[in-house]
Amino acid sequence: MASKTAEKKSRRDVNAGRVLDEAARRRRVRKALEALEQDNFHDDPHGDLVMSKKAPKFSDQLETRGGGRKKKHKHSAEYYKQKYRKTFSQLVEEGQLAHPDPPNYLSAQAEPSKMPERHFCAVCGFPSNYTCIQCGTRYCCVRCLGTHKDTRCLKWTA
Repeated sequence: MASKTAEKKSRRDVNAGRVLDEAARRRRVRKALEALEQDNFHDDPHGDLVMSKKAPKFSDQLETRGGGRKKKHKHSAEYYKQKYRKTFSQLVEEGQLAHPDPPNYLSAQAEPSKMPERHFCAVCGFPSNYTCIQCGTRYCCVRCLGTHKDTRCLKWTA
């Protein structure tokens, strides 16, 4: 049993010190974005809660005079957003079909900046001077490098 954990640890140590080429970095970023995209839509954890009759009822709406009937909505707007949700590529394609003439999302361009590119820390957002040896992510200080290594860098091994 101990040999298996030592073997796993030695494999992890070998992968931990490895410097990635540009293609591996792009694959890693793509995998991270796909994981975020999958994680983006999920069921509401509090959606199935049932309100108690004893709970106080607070109303922000003004009461109408004349006893106007209120319509009962079967589904909220959030229900339809989840039911008919679209990916970014589907939205871009629909926009292209709706407005084929420029300017649109696909035809919009700006000329390259005359100023040098600015680099920001991936952890805190401050200007960064350093790059992670393994994955190429920017960081500004040792503390941010530690956070990056703990939370991001080793998570997306290729």
